[in-house]
Amino acid sequence: MAVRAVRGAVQLDRDESGHMDQRVGELLTAVLERNELVADDLISIWFTATPDLHSDFPAAAARGLGIVDVPLICAQELDIDGAMPRVVRILVHVETYLSRAEISHVYLGATATLRKDIAQ
Repeated sequence: MAVRAVRGAVQLDRDESGHMDQRVGELLTAVLERNELVADDLISIWFTATPDLHSDFPAAAARGLGIVDVPLICAQELDIDGAMPRVVRILVHVETYLSRAEISHVYLGATATLRKDIAQ
């Protein structure tokens, strides 16, 4: 079994707590499903949010999904002119039998343009 990192992102339509929980929950669920992972496979999750998101911590969505004993941390993305607004990104560290080439990085909706090289 190896330690791997899985990337992902989602753009919110608006800065509201319930909407953030829904969209980040969709992202985390997609990462787990596409990589055939369960909560016990998770080592840690880093969340970043663009500076225009203030309504809640993205990590709260993970807790809402029952991911309660995995270390989570939130940080703010750099405030770069022209960057896509209202984006939450994740970096998930997992234990898996998948090779690096088999890992599915998940960029939902418009965020697929952020990483055309790895978005699936």
